[in-house]
Amino acid sequence: MALTTDAIVIGAGVIGAATALELNRSGIRTISVDKNPAAGYGSTSGSCAIIRVHYSTLEGTAFAYEGYHYWREWADYLGVEDERGLAEFRETGCLVMCTEQNGFMRKHTDICEELDIPFERWGTGQILERLPIYDLTSYWPAKRMDDPGFGLPGTGSVESAVHFPTAGYITDPQLATHNLQRAAESAGGEFLFNRAVVEVLTESGRVSGVKLYDGTEVHAPVVINIAGPHSAKINAMAGVLDDMTIQTRALRQEVVHMPAPENFDFFGKAFVTSDSDIACYCRPEKGNFILVGSEDPECDPREWVDPDDYNTNFTDQWTHQAHRFAQRVPGIGIPNQTKGVVDLYDVSDDWIPIYDKSALPGYYMAIGSSGNQFKNAPIAGKMMARLVEYCEAGNDHDEASLQFDLPKIQRRIDVGFYSRKREINEESSFSVLG
Repeated sequence: MALTTDAIVIGAGVIGAATALELNRSGIRTISVDKNPAAGYGSTSGSCAIIRVHYSTLEGTAFAYEGYHYWREWADYLGVEDERGLAEFRETGCLVMCTEQNGFMRKHTDICEELDIPFERWGTGQILERLPIYDLTSYWPAKRMDDPGFGLPGTGSVESAVHFPTAGYITDPQLATHNLQRAAESAGGEFLFNRAVVEVLTESGRVSGVKLYDGTEVHAPVVINIAGPHSAKINAMAGVLDDMTIQTRALRQEVVHMPAPENFDFFGKAFVTSDSDIACYCRPEKGNFILVGSEDPECDPREWVDPDDYNTNFTDQWTHQAHRFAQRVPGIGIPNQTKGVVDLYDVSDDWIPIYDKSALPGYYMAIGSSGNQFKNAPIAGKMMARLVEYCEAGNDHDEASLQFDLPKIQRRIDVGFYSRKREINEESSFSVLG
């Protein structure tokens, strides 16, 4: 059996679904294919779905601030109903501890001033007024529990933080992706689930479609790889790796789910927090729980894996993260039973995504985005749709890169920033922080 469409989107995670929506809104009909049973069931479902505006580069910050506006106006952006309801954006704000490791946030706030992004600097009094359960003793550098210095104070304390009001999180990332699916379908898109891609088809020197595991072929002159942690495998099928100076790999991650102290309404009063002193970030979770993720400190090994064969059980990494966070919140109880998420990031060499064409005409990529790009899905979808239009009209994006307008913040960015052929960007944090 063969199906025909204008463009095939491989992957129905949050960025894949957003790209399908924007392509259909541009008049490019899509069929989205995904090996999972529904939209958002891959790495998107394991995302903490944090919406924040601070990044280590001007381009990344502008992109994130643009993305924030779509989540804030989610119903208007979608323009359709979803029988499951709409995902909620809890605009709690985000607090980032100022440490030597992040340059006391000077670079970040300089970028925010240039982009007119609001922020406030808080002293210890303001931090503890909002988070009285916190102990601001410094424990840097982050350590594992088998280190003799674990739990021993470092030098001094955390004395300030930057609060970004235009931040928060999406309560249900899978529902948000389903919202995008329904919006894409209303614009003409189709979705095929439980359909793994086994071959990228070519004809006369350009992409011509994909073959699925059940033998179905889907034909189209445009194919976009948005396969998350499987992106490198799809690129290998397409034979497009040779001219890429930036590659992607699947990285295993664990997120801790733990109860907040009983005497504090963490869900109602706290916010997203990034704390490089203990190398953890966290956000509230319903039921007065806390989700705690790692900021990838040097002491923790990075576990690069085969996305089709990796350990889905919790390991001692869960325990290290929980106890590192307990240094900051000494009144917290660490549960005996491990709960949370074990999932994968799709990580590029410099932790900045690749939004680009490829050496194979008609074949595009939105990859290396896991961990820090959920918040950018709506604007990434718009940019990918515009990139397809630009290249399919005969423009050479490698020679004259697309200049893309961010309509909400009225700024233009050079999409070449996300090129597959770029040099490693040394301004990156080289971590989930982007």
